[in-house]
Amino acid sequence: MTVTTYPSGRTALLCIDPYNDFLAEGGKMWPALKEVATSVGLHTNLARIRATAHEAGMPIFILPHHRHHATDFEGWAHLTPSQAAAHEYQLFAEGTWGGEFYDGFGPETGDIVIKEHWGASSFANTDLDVQLRQHGITHVIFVGLIANTCIETSARQAAELGYHVTLVRDATAAMSADAMHAAHEINGPTYAHAILTTAEVVGFLGSETAA
Repeated sequence: MTVTTYPSGRTALLCIDPYNDFLAEGGKMWPALKEVATSVGLHTNLARIRATAHEAGMPIFILPHHRHHATDFEGWAHLTPSQAAAHEYQLFAEGTWGGEFYDGFGPETGDIVIKEHWGASSFANTDLDVQLRQHGITHVIFVGLIANTCIETSARQAAELGYHVTLVRDATAAMSADAMHAAHEINGPTYAHAILTTAEVVGFLGSETAA
């Protein structure tokens, strides 16, 4: 990988699916994510990297998953296994606590909320690409959930579209250590320009975005 730089005015933090169903005690997916999330210090690292981005004046984009309704997917021919499971559990259901943003990780003043994605990619059928380009963004740093699904799919597409892509090892989680290993040690190096820890990203942002 090449030397990492994060140019001021052209770098953005992209936070995927910061919902209660993923991040909160009592969330529908928290029991499956808790072990890995706790082991990497997910909540502390998400808070730290978001605070650093705000302090640096870096734009933060919130990339939310579709909030489910009981009638979703009626007539669909090809649901993915993930879509079928999410529909069965009514993950992030519209109008429920689980479908609300986790306290402190949702949009704040100046943050940009992208249209909800229906699958794993935050680019597919949303305004993410045009919003990034209209804001002059060339470098994207991905955090949030889940490392080997929405993070990986969105980050891969970002690389295909020509963005400089950074994954953050400990500002995401998955349902197993093996899934995290695959995301960061096997698949990530095939497309990401940098795979860093929160501490490393904070160090870069504190020095380079202020330049």
